[in-house]
Order: sequence, then C-alpha cells, then structure tokens
Amino acid sequence: MKIHSVLFVVTAVLGFLGLGCAGSQVNVQIAHSLGATSKLGRGTVASYATFDQSGAPRSLGVVFSAGALEGLPSTPSDGHHCFDADQNGSIDLASECSRWQEFVLPMPSEASRRPDIPFKWALLNWNPYGHIPLGVFGAPHFDVHFYIEPIENIFALQRGTCGPEFLRCDQFERATQPVPPNYMHPDYKDVGAAAPAMGNHLIDLTAPEFNGKPFTRTWVYGVYEGRVIFYEEMLTLAYLTSRPDVCSEIKMPKAVALTGYYPTRSCVRYGKEKDEYTVSMEDFIMREASPPEPIPTKQSDGR
Repeated sequence: MKIHSVLFVVTAVLGFLGLGCAGSQVNVQIAHSLGATSKLGRGTVASYATFDQSGAPRSLGVVFSAGALEGLPSTPSDGHHCFDADQNGSIDLASECSRWQEFVLPMPSEASRRPDIPFKWALLNWNPYGHIPLGVFGAPHFDVHFYIEPIENIFALQRGTCGPEFLRCDQFERATQPVPPNYMHPDYKDVGAAAPAMGNHLIDLTAPEFNGKPFTRTWVYGVYEGRVIFYEEMLTLAYLTSRPDVCSEIKMPKAVALTGYYPTRSCVRYGKEKDEYTVSMEDFIMREASPPEPIPTKQSDGR
C-alpha cells in the first residue's frame, strides 16, 4: 500500500474570557493510505483511507482518476454471476447473468487490519443500463459498497431464481430475515432486493428519487441473516461528472452490533488539483456495540 503524509497548517484563534485573543499555528498531520488500483475505463479506481494525528479514521472511500469515467464498459454484464434458469445447457449473458460490471477494491491494510474499523473492503459496481426499479434507478450509475462482511461470504451468494435480483432461493430466505429495529434507521425498508455477491438492500423510501425527483445519489444499507453487512453510496455517472463537492448526513441506526468507528456523513467530491473524483464515508465516531432489540411480531387481524 502507498502511504502519504500531508501536512496541513491551520490558524487557530483562541479566546479566553476577557483576556483578548492570540493567533497561533497548529500543525495537524493527516496520513493518507491508498489501496491497490484497478483499471476502469481509460483510467484507474482505488480505495483509500485517511487518518488524523491520533490514528482515528477521517475518511474511507474510493478515488476515480478522471479517465476512469471515460470509455466505461457498455456490455450489460461481465458474466461473473450467472445461472442457467431455463436448464438448456447454455448461459444467455443478457437474461441469465447479473447486469453489472464489478471491481473488488481491498481497503488499505492500515484500515482493514484494525479491529476498530469494521469496513474491510469495497466493491464497486458499474451499471451501464441502471437496475431495478428502472423507473427510479434506470440511469447509468455506480454502486459503491463498503463491506463489513468477509469477502468469501459475499461471493458465496449465488445467482438463482428468487426475488427481483435472482438470488439462490435458500440464500434469499436468509438475506430477507428481518433486522433488529435498533440496528436500522426507521426510514429504511426491505423491498426484497437481495442480489448475488452483495446481499439484501434496504432502501430509504423517503429519499427524493421515490418522491418525484430524479435519481442523482442515494444511501443504502446492506443486510444478510438479520445483520448489517455493508454501507453503500449509489450515484449516477452524470452526477459524478458534474464535479460536485457535496456531503450529506447519513441516517444512522440507533445502535450497532459491532464496536468500532462508523461514518456520520457521505461525500462526493471532484478534486481539481489532481483531476480526480472521490466517493467517501467521513466524520467517523466511535460507537459501542449494543444488544439487538426484539424483532416486532406481526399483529394478527383477528381472523
């Protein structure tokens, strides 16, 4: 992994209860670690992590070189996740394979080896023709997953015939098990979108794209067997190439199952100096694990 130290000098003005103000300079050293790069389009993409002077994470994210957003793959599927649904002995890439291109991005070891940072690797999905529901997420876009679950468990999730994303049926049942209510923000709902090599997706139905606005970017939680397994930023290619510099608060659950650092904001930025784009989780806070609350039981209608 490449490690770079960037020295920032900030001016602090200290006021002391009627004693006047004194200007001083404070040196804050930020460590920046870059993961292994992958080719994408006409450029590269990689994960990265930054840490403050105390060693606490400041950001975990994915960085795209400018060329990565040009000449992107146009085929619907890379053929990684297929199932011979009609049992004819051959695979139809268009109808029997998951319709995305995927890129595994290991987090820098400075982050992934730490027990107090739950997020160990990233999975970038490029969707040249969008995905379901096409009336909402039909625009070409990226899904940027930050995984808590080990990679071997994720890639054991196979394409099959169950659910709108065609997951293997026994795995679909496990993927759609309910999440304890304290581990999920109440705005997020299970719509059965459990996918191969990902898990189930919980969607914020109060988000703008579900309320008459076009999809630009949105935040998603991933779950499997009743536990949160990834955090995800979804964003359109058009939005990313508009060169944004935007951060949004993450709708956080009341509790977490694992002690560690968790982000409170998601950010999308264009950096003019390096001509690159970043999608990141930021403003991490330490959270202590809490036990799960009981799953609410369905109320009988009396019949």
